[in-house]
Amino acid sequence: MSATELRVSLPESLSEEEARTLLAVKLYETGRFSLGQAAKVSGFSKRAFMEVLGHHKIPVFNQSAEELRQDLGL
Repeated sequence: MSATELRVSLPESLSEEEARTLLAVKLYETGRFSLGQAAKVSGFSKRAFMEVLGHHKIPVFNQSAEELRQDLGL
């Protein structure tokens, strides 16, 4: 996987860490990044990033109730 560097000027009210976290959350939410990729970009462990997702009301598992029932054989 190749990477591209992006330089962005942030307002003083937004730290680099917060910007990285918000970018990672959005890329995970839209399915562009896996949990591991998003955690790495944000600088969190997978477990800690899952907690960040919870704070942003983003589900870690994107399955409907029906899909989950089918997977469980119910």
